[in-house]
Amino acid sequence: MISRCFFRYLKQTSLADYVAFRSFSRSQTPAAVTSSFIDSLRTAVGDNNVSTSDAIREQHGHDESHHEVYKPDVVVFAESVEQVSKVAKLCNEKKVPLIPFGSGTGLEGGVNALSGGVTLDVTKMNQIVEVNAEDFDCTVQPGVMRIALNSYLRDTGLWFPIDPGADASICGMCATSASGTNAVRYGTMRENVLNLQVVLPDGRVIHTAGKGKRCRKTSAGYNLTNLFVGSEGTLGIITQATIKLYGLPEKTIAAVCHFKTVQEAVDTVVQIMQSGITMAKLEFLDDKAIEAFNKFSKYNMPVAQSLFLEFHGPALGLEDQFNTVKDLIELNGGLGLQMATDEDERKRLWKARHEMLWACTALIPGSKPYSTDICVPISHLPEVIIKTKQWIDEAKVLGPMVGHVGDGNFHVFFPVNHSDKETMAKVKDISSKMGYLAMDLNGTCTGEHGIGMGKCHLLEKEIGPVGIQVLKDVKKCFDPNGIMNPGKIIS
Repeated sequence: MISRCFFRYLKQTSLADYVAFRSFSRSQTPAAVTSSFIDSLRTAVGDNNVSTSDAIREQHGHDESHHEVYKPDVVVFAESVEQVSKVAKLCNEKKVPLIPFGSGTGLEGGVNALSGGVTLDVTKMNQIVEVNAEDFDCTVQPGVMRIALNSYLRDTGLWFPIDPGADASICGMCATSASGTNAVRYGTMRENVLNLQVVLPDGRVIHTAGKGKRCRKTSAGYNLTNLFVGSEGTLGIITQATIKLYGLPEKTIAAVCHFKTVQEAVDTVVQIMQSGITMAKLEFLDDKAIEAFNKFSKYNMPVAQSLFLEFHGPALGLEDQFNTVKDLIELNGGLGLQMATDEDERKRLWKARHEMLWACTALIPGSKPYSTDICVPISHLPEVIIKTKQWIDEAKVLGPMVGHVGDGNFHVFFPVNHSDKETMAKVKDISSKMGYLAMDLNGTCTGEHGIGMGKCHLLEKEIGPVGIQVLKDVKKCFDPNGIMNPGKIIS
């Protein structure tokens, strides 16, 4: 029996994604969720932790993206690893789809229940297990959120700098290999995870680097930790993460500057990176993004191609770095350079930057964000950004552009409405062309959001048919019944 969600999925997706979904449905037919199966779930986790209400199912049937809601048949709230294991074992025995759910802040439909089944909400597992301040690491359960963790760490003089903008869960960030504004200095989740506890589809529990291990280096066996970082819930459920921490910087300087052209702004980025200065943040916002930024966050910045910058480090020498960057900005025609060292002003500035997704959708009331996520070597940034702007202008669609350009990653936040078929078709076309162009220039179709349900058709181009087959072999090894988040990444 194929879920009723399939028919809505068929109407709303691209041909390529439909073919991918059919590939899944031919190889693994999802089982129906019966009342007796729901009773088994209640026995495993308690009556209060199982819900079939329409509101709860709808809440768990989508993330923050433009993708339509695909509700699970039932939502289960786990309070322990043992309960997660029991639920996984039940789903595996009955071949019922199982979708892990954290904060629901993704942008690629990664939690949408395309085949119905069970959504497993792990937000009740919200304990910070331990903080090893002298070793600069900590271990958290899957319900721990990024902002809450940093609040907890404040008195230790440490922080976790990976910042995707949204207040995402740490283990959810592991699942998508998230990064964000600080990645140019501190890396992505892939570089900052030391160990994971994972419940496999059959209910077994593994520690990817060995139970209790949290060393900075290891050459012991296959790198299972990084196999699960970025797996998007398709191989197992991450129930604990051990992550790196960093010392809070002694001094922080933020700055904003503006340029007449995209070329000038991006050339400045490349030159800053080539100068050897380690930036903490290096963000690009085009003129359309600044317009949305001003309206939504009550700023009055010049509507121009703009760079937002931040420097972290010891007070001695940090202003010298700022002055070097200032010279490069002026050399490329940058205007209106403003420096902010006051903490409140810096927080206001970056809060507004992190709210750009909603600032863009506010331009068209009732719209949802359709986000692109390509990443290229920084030498190709000018070409890709300029070409993307050209496609947007030619299509006559609204597409503010923002990016973590210090590491070659940028987004177009298209505000879209599914009822506007013509605009949706144009946006999908631009998104695909951006992905293909990035790959032709030695880049990737997704730098930090993941493949989810929206970029399956780009993945084969990126890693090739042999690469796709190896991914399928890995998937089959861990999840032979195909229950884990079906229809995502590969089918």
